[in-house]
Amino acid sequence: MTWAAYDAGADSLAAMLVTAGVEPGDRVAVVMPDGPGVHAVYVGAERVGAVVVGIGFRAGLREIGYLVTKTGASLLVTEEGYRTDLAAEFPALRAMTVPHDLGSLGRSAPPTGGGLGPDDLFLINSTSGTTGLPKCVMHAQRRWFAFHRWAVDAGALTEDEVVYSAIGAPFGFGLWTAHVTPAVLGCPTVLADRFDAAMSLDLIERHRVTVLACVSTQFIMMLEEQRARPRDLSSLRCMFTGGESVPYGRAAEFEDRTGAVVLQFYGSNETGALSRTTVSDTRERRLRTAGHVLDEMNVRLFDTDGTDITGEGRPGIPGCRGPATCLGYYGDDDANRRLLTPDGWMLMGDIVEIDDEGYLTVVGRSSDFIIRGGKNISAPQVEAEVATHPGVAMVAAVAMPDDVFGERVCAYVEVRPGWEGLTLVDITDHLASRGVTKEWFPEKLILVDSLPRSSGGKIAKGELRDDALRRRRSVSGAVHELPDASPTDPVS
Repeated sequence: MTWAAYDAGADSLAAMLVTAGVEPGDRVAVVMPDGPGVHAVYVGAERVGAVVVGIGFRAGLREIGYLVTKTGASLLVTEEGYRTDLAAEFPALRAMTVPHDLGSLGRSAPPTGGGLGPDDLFLINSTSGTTGLPKCVMHAQRRWFAFHRWAVDAGALTEDEVVYSAIGAPFGFGLWTAHVTPAVLGCPTVLADRFDAAMSLDLIERHRVTVLACVSTQFIMMLEEQRARPRDLSSLRCMFTGGESVPYGRAAEFEDRTGAVVLQFYGSNETGALSRTTVSDTRERRLRTAGHVLDEMNVRLFDTDGTDITGEGRPGIPGCRGPATCLGYYGDDDANRRLLTPDGWMLMGDIVEIDDEGYLTVVGRSSDFIIRGGKNISAPQVEAEVATHPGVAMVAAVAMPDDVFGERVCAYVEVRPGWEGLTLVDITDHLASRGVTKEWFPEKLILVDSLPRSSGGKIAKGELRDDALRRRRSVSGAVHELPDASPTDPVS
């Protein structure tokens, strides 16, 4: 599709929205696969002054129903041939179906008036949470244009790039990598209606992609696929990743196999970005840290009691106040009070350190610690070490409740072909040979065909925690009858 056709499609879709009765300020729920259509709908809604409720294409009916009701959406937009289950499930909602071929719409006159400004609410999306019902995050355009500026500088991006974004359009990472930055640069953009590791590598090779955007889970899956069937990925210059812990070993392997530089922004759907790595950073800086803090975001560190500990040289909860922050949660005062300090600093849910040179390192998520016998064990650190075993394709570590220690380290593992007989002893022996502290040894091992993913593409740890709890509550209390490693004593 050409940029001219994209522009014409947005005008035509804006006219369809007006015909469907949409007025400025109305909420329009969009559940569409990635492709030109979903982006044209977003622009068309903006042109009539409507607010898009961006919903992940694979969201379940319960989640969709919650988001539609929560935001007061009056129209549900889908693409022909996709999500045909929704019309019958939500009969009270007006419905609009977008043709797969936007060119079939012809060109309608652009709407007059009602457009949105850079600080107006233009989109509501949801946190890609793994448990419970999601929160609704409010976005203005200005925050993503700030993100765009930082991305162009970080990756030395030009109009000559070919971008492939593997993240769904409704999510924050997908917004700037697929919706904003390619359009502002005017560079070719590769889109796929779903993520598949093999297909993604084929697309990179075929279209000579220079900039890849994906979460860590996705690039690890691509690495595994590249091992099985190598492609020519020499066109890649850089890969932007993030959204979850970036494992050093796998990121370094990606750089070595492709020649691309691995970059990341550290932040969230709510905060935008607090720090970033750039092409001028050393590999150690790029892959061992989350990059240098962004001066414009005025990053501070807070203790768990809310005390500002910036500059004290100890870990803390990061907070920020700057151009990339969201407008808050929609219709959720309690959540907004937890998101913001009383004096207006927007908080992350992590524990981080900032060194004397201003580089930020994530110690762990405040919700992603396993507390064993009073000792906090970082799940991302456990995962990074277990992932070095040659038989491990992907791993997620969660807490399994325990009567003695409170929690034990439980590792869910996807194995590589030929390693189907991988055991807990194999893992712990490997970690011991690396000199890894025993506190990080998994004590339960569960082999799975595939790890569950959230709608944002990240590993759905909430599902794994629920599964671990169910297994612990089983009559036998055993996990696949695997041995109990119990490698360490309780820590006072």
